[in-house]
Amino acid sequence: MLKKKKYNVAIVGATGAVGKEMINLLEERKFPVESLRLFASERSAGESMTFMNQDLVVELLQEDVFNGIDIALFSAGEKISLQYAPIAARAGTVVIDNSSAFRMNPDVPLVVPEVNPDAVLKHNGIIANPNCSTIQMVVALKPLHDKAKIKRIVVTTFQSVSGKGKEAMDELFEQTKSLLSFGDVKVEVFPHQIAFNCIPHIDAFLDNAYTKEEVKMVDETKKIMEDDSLRITATTVRVPVYIGHSESVNIETEEHLSANEARAILSSAPGVLVYDDPGRNIYPVPVDAAGKDEVFVGRIREDESIPNGLNLWIVADNLRKGAATNAVQIAEILIRHTQKR
Repeated sequence: MLKKKKYNVAIVGATGAVGKEMINLLEERKFPVESLRLFASERSAGESMTFMNQDLVVELLQEDVFNGIDIALFSAGEKISLQYAPIAARAGTVVIDNSSAFRMNPDVPLVVPEVNPDAVLKHNGIIANPNCSTIQMVVALKPLHDKAKIKRIVVTTFQSVSGKGKEAMDELFEQTKSLLSFGDVKVEVFPHQIAFNCIPHIDAFLDNAYTKEEVKMVDETKKIMEDDSLRITATTVRVPVYIGHSESVNIETEEHLSANEARAILSSAPGVLVYDDPGRNIYPVPVDAAGKDEVFVGRIREDESIPNGLNLWIVADNLRKGAATNAVQIAEILIRHTQKR
Protein backbone atom coordinates (compact mmCIF):
# COMPACT_ATOMS: atom_id res chain seq x y z
CA MET A 1 0.00 0.00 0.00
CA LEU A 2 1.40 3.38 -1.04
CA LYS A 3 2.14 6.18 1.40
CA LYS A 4 -0.67 8.72 1.16
CA LYS A 5 -2.35 11.46 3.15
CA LYS A 6 -5.80 10.06 2.38
CA TYR A 7 -6.96 6.62 1.29
CA ASN A 8 -9.56 5.12 -1.00
CA VAL A 9 -11.68 2.87 1.19
CA ALA A 10 -14.37 0.30 0.41
CA ILE A 11 -16.88 -1.45 2.65
CA VAL A 12 -18.18 -4.82 1.49
CA GLY A 13 -21.45 -5.64 3.20
CA ALA A 14 -22.14 -1.95 3.83
CA THR A 15 -25.86 -2.31 4.51
CA GLY A 16 -25.50 -4.89 7.30
CA ALA A 17 -25.39 -4.03 11.00
CA VAL A 18 -21.58 -4.16 11.15
CA GLY A 19 -21.18 -2.41 7.78
CA LYS A 20 -23.25 0.52 9.03
CA GLU A 21 -21.09 0.75 12.14
CA MET A 22 -17.97 0.76 9.95
CA ILE A 23 -19.32 3.78 8.06
CA ASN A 24 -20.10 5.56 11.33
CA LEU A 25 -16.67 4.78 12.79
CA LEU A 26 -14.72 6.00 9.77
CA GLU A 27 -16.45 9.34 10.30
CA GLU A 28 -16.28 9.34 14.12
CA ARG A 29 -12.58 8.50 14.23
CA LYS A 30 -11.75 10.93 11.41
CA PHE A 31 -10.14 8.22 9.30
CA PRO A 32 -8.29 9.88 6.36
CA VAL A 33 -10.75 8.89 3.63
CA GLU A 34 -10.17 10.22 0.13
CA SER A 35 -13.15 8.32 -1.25
CA LEU A 36 -15.54 5.75 0.18
CA ARG A 37 -17.28 3.12 -1.94
CA LEU A 38 -20.00 0.91 -0.54
CA PHE A 39 -20.75 -2.57 -1.85
CA ALA A 40 -23.50 -5.08 -1.20
CA SER A 41 -25.55 -7.80 -2.87
CA GLU A 42 -28.22 -7.30 -5.53
CA ARG A 43 -30.82 -7.06 -2.77
CA SER A 44 -29.27 -3.87 -1.35
CA ALA A 45 -27.48 -2.35 -4.34
CA GLY A 46 -28.96 1.01 -5.27
CA GLU A 47 -29.73 2.04 -1.70
CA SER A 48 -28.39 5.38 -0.47
CA MET A 49 -26.27 5.79 2.68
CA THR A 50 -24.74 8.89 4.26
CA PHE A 51 -21.06 9.53 4.97
CA MET A 52 -19.63 12.93 5.90
CA ASN A 53 -22.92 14.60 4.91
CA GLN A 54 -22.75 13.02 1.46
CA ASP A 55 -25.21 10.53 0.05
CA LEU A 56 -23.44 7.48 -1.37
CA VAL A 57 -25.14 4.92 -3.57
CA VAL A 58 -24.50 1.29 -2.62
CA GLU A 59 -22.92 -0.53 -5.56
CA LEU A 60 -23.26 -4.14 -6.59
CA LEU A 61 -20.22 -6.18 -5.54
CA GLN A 62 -18.38 -7.52 -8.58
CA GLU A 63 -14.89 -8.85 -9.27
CA ASP A 64 -13.60 -5.74 -11.06
CA VAL A 65 -14.46 -3.10 -8.44
CA PHE A 66 -11.25 -3.12 -6.39
CA ASN A 67 -8.87 -1.31 -8.74
CA GLY A 68 -7.70 1.84 -6.99
CA ILE A 69 -9.04 0.78 -3.58
CA ASP A 70 -6.38 0.97 -0.85
CA ILE A 71 -8.27 -0.65 2.03
CA ALA A 72 -11.42 -2.78 1.97
CA LEU A 73 -13.36 -3.62 5.12
CA PHE A 74 -15.28 -6.86 4.56
CA SER A 75 -18.35 -7.79 6.59
CA ALA A 76 -20.49 -9.87 4.26
CA GLY A 77 -19.94 -13.42 5.53
CA GLU A 78 -17.50 -16.24 4.93
CA LYS A 79 -18.69 -17.21 1.45
CA ILE A 80 -18.30 -13.68 0.04
CA SER A 81 -14.91 -13.23 1.73
CA LEU A 82 -13.55 -16.49 0.32
CA GLN A 83 -14.62 -15.44 -3.17
CA TYR A 84 -13.74 -11.74 -3.24
CA ALA A 85 -10.99 -11.09 -0.66
CA PRO A 86 -8.26 -12.83 -2.74
CA ILE A 87 -9.43 -10.92 -5.82
CA ALA A 88 -9.16 -7.64 -3.92
CA ALA A 89 -5.72 -8.55 -2.55
CA ARG A 90 -4.46 -9.34 -6.05
CA ALA A 91 -5.68 -5.89 -7.14
CA GLY A 92 -3.43 -4.28 -4.51
CA THR A 93 -6.13 -3.72 -1.90
CA VAL A 94 -5.48 -4.59 1.75
CA VAL A 95 -8.51 -6.51 3.00
CA ILE A 96 -9.56 -6.44 6.65
CA ASP A 97 -12.01 -9.31 6.86
CA ASN A 98 -14.64 -9.68 9.58
CA SER A 99 -15.68 -13.23 8.67
CA SER A 100 -14.22 -16.55 9.84
CA ALA A 101 -12.86 -17.31 6.35
CA PHE A 102 -9.16 -16.64 7.00
CA ARG A 103 -8.81 -16.43 10.78
CA MET A 104 -6.97 -19.70 11.26
CA ASN A 105 -4.96 -19.48 8.04
CA PRO A 106 -1.31 -19.44 9.20
CA ASP A 107 -0.44 -16.92 6.48
CA VAL A 108 -3.12 -14.43 7.60
CA PRO A 109 -2.60 -12.34 10.75
CA LEU A 110 -5.46 -12.39 13.28
CA VAL A 111 -5.33 -9.06 15.04
CA VAL A 112 -6.64 -7.30 18.13
CA PRO A 113 -4.79 -3.96 18.26
CA GLU A 114 -4.55 -3.86 22.07
CA VAL A 115 -3.04 -7.37 22.11
CA ASN A 116 -0.91 -8.07 19.02
CA PRO A 117 -0.67 -4.87 16.90
CA ASP A 118 2.63 -5.86 15.28
CA ALA A 119 0.91 -8.80 13.57
CA VAL A 120 -0.72 -6.30 11.19
CA LEU A 121 2.63 -5.81 9.48
CA LYS A 122 2.88 -9.50 8.52
CA HIS A 123 -0.02 -9.43 6.11
CA ASN A 124 0.03 -10.59 2.49
CA GLY A 125 -3.00 -8.56 1.47
CA ILE A 126 -5.52 -10.00 3.94
CA ILE A 127 -5.86 -9.34 7.67
CA ALA A 128 -8.45 -11.20 9.72
CA ASN A 129 -10.70 -9.63 12.35
CA PRO A 130 -11.37 -12.13 15.16
CA ASN A 131 -14.71 -13.38 16.42
CA CYS A 132 -16.58 -10.78 18.48
CA SER A 133 -16.60 -12.83 21.69
CA THR A 134 -12.90 -13.62 21.34
CA ILE A 135 -11.94 -9.96 20.89
CA GLN A 136 -13.41 -8.69 24.14
CA MET A 137 -12.02 -11.62 26.12
CA VAL A 138 -8.42 -11.29 24.95
CA VAL A 139 -8.40 -7.50 25.44
CA ALA A 140 -9.14 -8.13 29.11
CA LEU A 141 -7.00 -11.24 29.60
CA LYS A 142 -3.77 -10.27 27.80
CA PRO A 143 -2.56 -7.84 30.54
CA LEU A 144 -3.21 -10.50 33.18
CA HIS A 145 -1.47 -13.14 31.05
CA ASP A 146 1.58 -10.89 30.74
CA LYS A 147 1.73 -10.47 34.52
CA ALA A 148 0.91 -13.93 35.89
CA LYS A 149 0.81 -16.37 32.92
CA ILE A 150 -2.67 -17.78 32.41
CA LYS A 151 -2.77 -21.59 32.28
CA ARG A 152 -6.49 -22.25 31.84
CA ILE A 153 -9.57 -20.32 30.74
CA VAL A 154 -13.20 -21.35 31.28
CA VAL A 155 -15.63 -18.99 29.55
CA THR A 156 -19.38 -18.87 29.21
CA THR A 157 -20.73 -16.21 26.87
CA PHE A 158 -24.11 -14.46 26.86
CA GLN A 159 -24.30 -13.14 23.31
CA SER A 160 -26.75 -10.63 21.92
CA VAL A 161 -28.92 -11.31 18.90
CA SER A 162 -27.23 -8.60 16.81
CA GLY A 163 -24.32 -11.01 16.47
CA LYS A 164 -26.51 -12.94 14.04
CA GLY A 165 -27.61 -9.87 12.08
CA LYS A 166 -30.67 -7.74 11.42
CA GLU A 167 -33.03 -10.67 10.85
CA ALA A 168 -32.21 -11.97 14.34
CA MET A 169 -32.84 -8.56 15.89
CA ASP A 170 -36.17 -8.38 14.05
CA GLU A 171 -37.10 -11.85 15.29
CA LEU A 172 -36.49 -10.88 18.91
CA PHE A 173 -38.62 -7.75 18.45
CA GLU A 174 -41.50 -9.59 16.74
CA GLN A 175 -41.50 -12.46 19.25
CA THR A 176 -41.45 -10.09 22.22
CA LYS A 177 -44.27 -8.00 20.76
CA SER A 178 -46.32 -11.10 20.03
CA LEU A 179 -45.84 -12.64 23.48
CA LEU A 180 -46.73 -9.40 25.24
CA SER A 181 -49.93 -9.37 23.17
CA PHE A 182 -50.64 -13.03 24.06
CA GLY A 183 -50.04 -14.05 20.45
CA ASP A 184 -48.22 -16.96 18.83
CA VAL A 185 -44.44 -17.01 18.44
CA LYS A 186 -42.89 -17.41 15.00
CA VAL A 187 -39.45 -19.11 15.04
CA GLU A 188 -37.35 -18.70 11.89
CA VAL A 189 -33.83 -17.39 12.59
CA PHE A 190 -33.03 -19.29 15.80
CA PRO A 191 -33.69 -22.98 16.53
CA HIS A 192 -35.93 -22.00 19.46
CA GLN A 193 -37.84 -18.98 20.71
CA ILE A 194 -35.32 -16.30 21.70
CA ALA A 195 -37.67 -13.85 23.43
CA PHE A 196 -37.58 -14.38 27.22
CA ASN A 197 -35.29 -17.35 26.65
CA CYS A 198 -31.62 -18.44 26.45
CA ILE A 199 -30.29 -20.77 23.77
CA PRO A 200 -26.97 -22.61 24.43
CA HIS A 201 -26.32 -22.98 20.72
CA ILE A 202 -24.38 -20.55 18.51
CA ASP A 203 -23.29 -21.77 15.07
CA ALA A 204 -23.27 -25.44 14.05
CA PHE A 205 -22.58 -28.37 16.36
CA LEU A 206 -19.44 -30.39 15.67
CA ASP A 207 -18.69 -34.07 16.22
CA ASN A 208 -17.23 -33.35 19.67
CA ALA A 209 -20.55 -31.75 20.81
CA TYR A 210 -19.02 -28.27 20.90
CA THR A 211 -20.30 -25.59 18.53
CA LYS A 212 -18.17 -23.86 15.92
CA GLU A 213 -18.49 -20.63 17.94
CA GLU A 214 -16.98 -22.35 20.98
CA VAL A 215 -14.12 -23.80 18.97
CA LYS A 216 -13.47 -20.38 17.42
CA MET A 217 -12.94 -18.90 20.88
CA VAL A 218 -10.45 -21.64 21.77
CA ASP A 219 -8.41 -21.58 18.55
CA GLU A 220 -8.47 -17.82 17.98
CA THR A 221 -7.42 -17.01 21.55
CA LYS A 222 -4.35 -19.24 21.23
CA LYS A 223 -3.40 -17.64 17.91
CA ILE A 224 -3.87 -14.03 19.07
CA MET A 225 -2.11 -14.59 22.40
CA GLU A 226 0.59 -16.59 20.60
CA ASP A 227 0.42 -19.33 23.22
CA ASP A 228 -0.63 -22.85 22.23
CA SER A 229 -0.15 -24.06 25.81
CA LEU A 230 -3.33 -22.31 26.95
CA ARG A 231 -6.08 -24.69 28.00
CA ILE A 232 -9.45 -23.23 27.09
CA THR A 233 -13.04 -24.42 27.20
CA ALA A 234 -16.09 -22.42 26.16
CA THR A 235 -19.87 -22.51 26.24
CA THR A 236 -21.60 -19.93 24.07
CA VAL A 237 -25.18 -18.86 24.74
CA ARG A 238 -27.57 -16.60 22.81
CA VAL A 239 -29.63 -14.31 25.05
CA PRO A 240 -32.51 -11.89 24.35
CA VAL A 241 -30.35 -8.75 24.31
CA TYR A 242 -30.12 -6.54 21.23
CA ILE A 243 -26.53 -5.26 21.48
CA GLY A 244 -23.66 -6.23 23.75
CA HIS A 245 -22.02 -9.55 24.53
CA SER A 246 -21.32 -10.56 28.14
CA GLU A 247 -18.88 -13.20 29.34
CA SER A 248 -18.30 -15.01 32.60
CA VAL A 249 -14.60 -15.88 32.56
CA ASN A 250 -12.63 -17.98 35.03
CA ILE A 251 -8.85 -18.09 34.73
CA GLU A 252 -6.14 -20.10 36.45
CA THR A 253 -2.68 -18.53 36.52
CA GLU A 254 0.80 -19.86 37.19
CA GLU A 255 1.61 -17.01 39.57
CA HIS A 256 -0.76 -15.72 42.24
CA LEU A 257 -2.67 -12.61 41.26
CA SER A 258 -4.99 -11.01 43.79
CA ALA A 259 -8.26 -9.40 42.79
CA ASN A 260 -6.88 -5.99 43.77
CA GLU A 261 -3.76 -6.55 41.65
CA ALA A 262 -5.94 -7.58 38.71
CA ARG A 263 -8.08 -4.44 39.11
CA ALA A 264 -4.98 -2.26 39.13
CA ILE A 265 -3.54 -3.95 36.03
CA LEU A 266 -6.81 -3.72 34.10
CA SER A 267 -7.40 -0.12 35.16
CA SER A 268 -4.33 0.92 33.17
CA ALA A 269 -4.77 -1.56 30.31
CA PRO A 270 -5.44 -0.16 26.82
CA GLY A 271 -9.06 -0.38 25.73
CA VAL A 272 -10.33 -1.54 29.13
CA LEU A 273 -12.68 0.19 31.59
CA VAL A 274 -13.03 -1.33 35.06
CA TYR A 275 -16.56 -1.09 36.51
CA ASP A 276 -16.21 -2.95 39.77
CA ASP A 277 -17.89 -1.76 42.97
CA PRO A 278 -20.52 -4.39 43.84
CA GLY A 279 -21.45 -2.58 47.07
CA ARG A 280 -22.87 0.21 44.91
CA ASN A 281 -24.23 -2.16 42.23
CA ILE A 282 -21.49 -1.10 39.82
CA TYR A 283 -20.58 -3.79 37.29
CA PRO A 284 -20.78 -3.90 33.49
CA VAL A 285 -24.09 -4.54 31.75
CA PRO A 286 -24.77 -4.62 27.99
CA VAL A 287 -26.92 -1.48 27.89
CA ASP A 288 -24.02 0.55 29.30
CA ALA A 289 -21.52 -0.88 26.81
CA ALA A 290 -23.74 -0.37 23.75
CA GLY A 291 -22.41 2.39 21.52
CA LYS A 292 -18.98 2.38 23.17
CA ASP A 293 -15.61 1.05 22.01
CA GLU A 294 -14.10 -0.07 25.31
CA VAL A 295 -14.17 -3.49 26.93
CA PHE A 296 -15.81 -3.28 30.35
CA VAL A 297 -14.64 -5.55 33.18
CA GLY A 298 -16.15 -6.10 36.62
CA ARG A 299 -17.05 -8.71 39.25
CA ILE A 300 -13.30 -9.28 39.64
CA ARG A 301 -12.85 -11.74 42.47
CA GLU A 302 -10.58 -14.56 43.54
CA ASP A 303 -11.67 -18.13 42.82
CA GLU A 304 -11.58 -19.69 46.28
CA SER A 305 -11.69 -23.23 44.90
CA ILE A 306 -8.10 -23.13 43.54
CA PRO A 307 -4.85 -21.40 44.66
CA ASN A 308 -4.40 -19.11 41.64
CA GLY A 309 -7.79 -18.41 40.16
CA LEU A 310 -9.81 -15.32 39.23
CA ASN A 311 -13.36 -14.72 38.05
CA LEU A 312 -14.21 -11.81 35.76
CA TRP A 313 -17.32 -10.45 34.02
CA ILE A 314 -16.50 -8.94 30.61
CA VAL A 315 -18.92 -6.89 28.48
CA ALA A 316 -18.53 -5.10 25.13
CA ASP A 317 -20.52 -3.82 22.18
CA ASN A 318 -20.25 -6.70 19.71
CA LEU A 319 -20.99 -4.51 16.68
CA ARG A 320 -18.31 -1.97 17.58
CA LYS A 321 -15.30 -3.36 19.49
CA GLY A 322 -16.38 -6.89 18.61
CA ALA A 323 -16.34 -6.09 14.89
CA ALA A 324 -16.34 -2.62 13.30
CA THR A 325 -14.11 -0.74 15.76
CA ASN A 326 -11.52 -3.50 15.79
CA ALA A 327 -11.42 -3.47 11.97
CA VAL A 328 -11.01 0.31 11.77
CA GLN A 329 -8.30 0.20 14.45
CA ILE A 330 -6.43 -2.34 12.33
CA ALA A 331 -6.71 0.03 9.36
CA GLU A 332 -5.35 2.86 11.52
CA ILE A 333 -2.29 0.78 12.45
CA LEU A 334 -1.84 -0.05 8.77
CA ILE A 335 -1.78 3.58 7.62
CA ARG A 336 0.42 4.68 10.55
CA HIS A 337 3.00 2.13 9.48
CA THR A 338 2.66 3.14 5.81
CA GLN A 339 3.14 6.81 6.62
CA LYS A 340 6.30 6.10 8.65
CA ARG A 341 8.07 4.43 5.76
